[in-house]
Amino acid sequence: MEVLKDRSEIEDKYKWRLEDIYENENLWEEDYNKTKELLKEIVKFKGKINTSRNLLEVLKLNDQIGMTASKIFAYARMRRDEDNTNPKYQALTDKAMRLNIEVMSATSFIAPEILSIDTQKLMEMIEGLEELKIYKQYLEDLIRFKPHVLSSEEEKILAEAETLAESVSNVYTMLNNADMRFSTIKDEEGKEVELTHGNFVRFMQSKDRNVRKAAFNAMYDTYKKFINTFASTMAGNVKKDIFYAKTRKYNSSLEASLFEDNVSVEVYNNLIETVHSRLDVLHRYVRLKKKLLGLDELHMYDLYVPLIQEYDKKFTYEEAINLVLEGLQPLGDEYINLLRKGFNSRWVDVYENRGKTSGAYSWGTYGTHPYVLLNYQGKLNDVFTIAHEMGHSLHTYYSNATQPYVYAGYKIFVAEVASTCNEALLMDYLLKNSKDEKERLYLLNHFFEEFRGTVYRQVMFAEFEKLIHEMAERGEPLTAEVLNKKYYELNKLYYGDDIVVDEGISYEWARIPHFYRNFYVYKYATGFSAAIAISQMILNEGEKAVERYKEFLKSGSSDYPLNLLKKAGVDLTTPKPVNDALDVFEKLLDEFEKML
Repeated sequence: MEVLKDRSEIEDKYKWRLEDIYENENLWEEDYNKTKELLKEIVKFKGKINTSRNLLEVLKLNDQIGMTASKIFAYARMRRDEDNTNPKYQALTDKAMRLNIEVMSATSFIAPEILSIDTQKLMEMIEGLEELKIYKQYLEDLIRFKPHVLSSEEEKILAEAETLAESVSNVYTMLNNADMRFSTIKDEEGKEVELTHGNFVRFMQSKDRNVRKAAFNAMYDTYKKFINTFASTMAGNVKKDIFYAKTRKYNSSLEASLFEDNVSVEVYNNLIETVHSRLDVLHRYVRLKKKLLGLDELHMYDLYVPLIQEYDKKFTYEEAINLVLEGLQPLGDEYINLLRKGFNSRWVDVYENRGKTSGAYSWGTYGTHPYVLLNYQGKLNDVFTIAHEMGHSLHTYYSNATQPYVYAGYKIFVAEVASTCNEALLMDYLLKNSKDEKERLYLLNHFFEEFRGTVYRQVMFAEFEKLIHEMAERGEPLTAEVLNKKYYELNKLYYGDDIVVDEGISYEWARIPHFYRNFYVYKYATGFSAAIAISQMILNEGEKAVERYKEFLKSGSSDYPLNLLKKAGVDLTTPKPVNDALDVFEKLLDEFEKML
């Protein structure tokens, strides 16, 4: 029986080197104590941000605190992510989270006090001191928030309430990653294998339909057992979003979430409407899948299986790295050398182990290189995940290297552009270099799955979030029964009449951690559409487009996301990028059918 390895059984070369953040935990403690002292210093400015010099000093001190506190938290949380059952790092993460709450509380007076200054006087203060000009974009953006910033005392209360607000998400994380165990199933060879978050997708792509069905049922039967608890955490999370939106005088929790990126509610709604108008393309893909798999009935557990089942190539991690390096050559030597540095310097935590956080992510802190968490299984999808997460990491690297701390952190709205652009370039390379017709068909199928998963599926998630927040805002209860029903109905709408929408899928919402980052997932779809456009420019225009793209990567949050993308040639205030992306999907479906 195949069982999950403990952390200690994984070779060091496949583990990230968090010692690059803190060589030892005494240094972590030193920064922790130093931050505590800096908090005592910053509160001395309360009531005194009325001169250019004091404004500059408080902003510089705020940056210093922010840099150190984020470094403290990132280290602790990534240590916990290595093994969520480790009590030492559970405690360290809690300590770091409490410090962040203290930071928010201690610095909560800054924004209200700056906004209490007459806008014209504030601009004169900026112009009157050369060193302050670096903060002009930050301060202008702060002024935009003026209607939604509360008094100093009210901001302090909200900051201190954050630890309560985040408890719902923490409960979800512990239940989902640490406490919940899935049953064993029989793999293709008849061996008993423990189902995990990490191997679930691999089983869902299995050629053996019995394995797919068993994995699907084992996964969602387990979620069904805990569904009332998950409904409680979801409802609590939605109530948190609504509380903050109302308190800050937004019209809705959706508006509150989008405001930070300076994105209108219309952009979100137009995305859903545009995808609804192109559901016929997804339905066509579902019909094609049913036909090619030779099934009388296509079920939800058949969605992930490749259409070309005979092609089942596995990749070692080293082979995957080489493919990524070759596929991203159009981005130039500088980019490729940075990738190599990341792979060779242990930026990446590669394999799944017991207790490790599921999925994949890229994370970094200002002043240190970025990191990537993987749960590598050797499938083609895992190769693309490496390209994806390293796209995030190099976006972080370029931004941190170019921007001051205040602008280094790029908005989530643009975060998926760099990652998905990497995937599109890798796909182009693999398609151009494929000598095997089955391989080419398989790659096209993989690209189809990107469209299905990154545009249609994420927009379905986005619509689910919108629906349940609107229900809660109307005072309707979010029970397990209600959440299951809404999610089931959306699956029927999106996937059409040529698939059996199994009852188990109604529990899938409970395993989506992104729902605890409200109104986040729609950015996958907008980012994917923008990335397709940018990757085409890079392939068609070469170095000129690469330089434009690198300027985008270096921009951080020095301008609003939609403006940054417009400079790169993409306008997401219109339906065009999404429609153009789905035109590519439709065109590739035509090519696929001709090859069969």
